[in-house]
Amino acid sequence: MEEITLAAVRDSPLSVDEVFTAVNDPRVGGTAVFVGTVRDHDHGRSVSQLGYSAHPTVESQLRGVMEKILSDTSRTGRPVVKMAAVHRVGDLEIGDIAVVVAAAAEHRQEAFEACRRLIDDLKAEVPIWKRQIFDDGENEWVGAP
Repeated sequence: MEEITLAAVRDSPLSVDEVFTAVNDPRVGGTAVFVGTVRDHDHGRSVSQLGYSAHPTVESQLRGVMEKILSDTSRTGRPVVKMAAVHRVGDLEIGDIAVVVAAAAEHRQEAFEACRRLIDDLKAEVPIWKRQIFDDGENEWVGAP
């Protein structure tokens, strides 16, 4: 049975251990985890701070992305066993964890592929928007409609 064990958006610090533990399973031989952190630059400009905002339906849309990945991998005959993802909203500082995703499968290749797809699809499809504040006081929205 494939399952989503965690699909959340929070305004408090994230835990890599929580996400890793959420996908732990005796059927699993490979677990891939991606951790996204706030960096101090973007496109050659120094970033001093950023904030994330999300649409009220964000968690259901995140779950939908994960369900699609599980469905697709299930049809291959080598399914992902468990998936988990959590994204931060609110104001973050340089070095803070912004997102943690994990995929666990019987084999490492499927875990790596599903984890990569999860973070890519999350960024492309889930309504979370980033406002970067640069050292010069200017700001920009990334991913906003």
